[in-house]
Amino acid sequence: MATSEYRLSFERPIYELEARRDKLEKIAQDNAEVRAEIRRLNREIAEMKRRVYSQLKPWETVEVARHPDRPQTTDYLELVFDEFVELHGDKCFGDDRALRTGWAKLDAYRVMVIGHQKGKTVKERTACYFGCAHPEGYRKAIAKMKLAAKFHLPVICLIDTPGAYPGIGAEERGQHQVIAESMFEMSRLPTPVICVVIGEGGSGGALAIGVGDRVAVLEHAYYSVISPEGCAGILWKSNSFKEQAAAALKMTAKDLKAFGLIDAVLPEPLGGAHRDHHQMARELKTYLRNSLRELLAQPIDQLLEARYQKFRRMGRWLEAPVSPPSVSGNGKPAEGVASEAAAVEPARS
Repeated sequence: MATSEYRLSFERPIYELEARRDKLEKIAQDNAEVRAEIRRLNREIAEMKRRVYSQLKPWETVEVARHPDRPQTTDYLELVFDEFVELHGDKCFGDDRALRTGWAKLDAYRVMVIGHQKGKTVKERTACYFGCAHPEGYRKAIAKMKLAAKFHLPVICLIDTPGAYPGIGAEERGQHQVIAESMFEMSRLPTPVICVVIGEGGSGGALAIGVGDRVAVLEHAYYSVISPEGCAGILWKSNSFKEQAAAALKMTAKDLKAFGLIDAVLPEPLGGAHRDHHQMARELKTYLRNSLRELLAQPIDQLLEARYQKFRRMGRWLEAPVSPPSVSGNGKPAEGVASEAAAVEPARS
């Protein structure tokens, strides 16, 4: 379903085969031999996609997550939900177009949808700040979440952002504070919350709407405390080390599931979600429907306790007993005996 001329370097063999197939389709008509060759090429293309996308490196996953043809929140609003009524503004400063909020209907379920929007045209991307929300965007999200809880309706968050907007104006209006407030409010929101990373899940901008009872990541999306370029700039002082940073961050869906940081990995169509929006939408809709059915059957107090414990369990650490240091005759610690507390400081990951 790709609509642009954007091509990822590792996809070149796929596009070469597709170009050969398309050329043959123009002259096929009723030629049995040509149609047999087209069928053979289709099988070869499918196998090539399967092989290439099963061996993606972490940085290549980042490239797929940023593909301009990848479905965005507005695409899913059209393909997954039956109705959508957008709600605007934070009642304080303005309406942030990087975060869309509104009532929606998913089969028999009425829900509140909150999602990042990057934009597709240059004009829309500029208006959306490429999916980087300002404080007013997160304040809008908090207000709409509370509104959903008031009417006992679930909240669905679609995450796709490089991070919160880093400008001076955003910081002056309390960017860091509102991100923390959003995470706090989501942790105790008395209604089911489902979060899905559909593309980029960058830093606090993603986590601000990422605290939920169910957190899923699309197969070729990523979820990280920082972008690979940002990490490379801090550790290596150059973003030319972005591939090494991407590998070190362990931010792919497969890694996150292995660490127990997410609940599910949603499989993407062969060749990535940007190749088939409808199939990806069907997969997402199935996951949302099943999760809603499961979560709505639970009492709210039980739901909140499970959400709390879910995030408390994240992370690993080591603990060891600390014995008192040896003391010499002058009452001072014996030579060579440093504070053992430093040696057994909990090692966290």
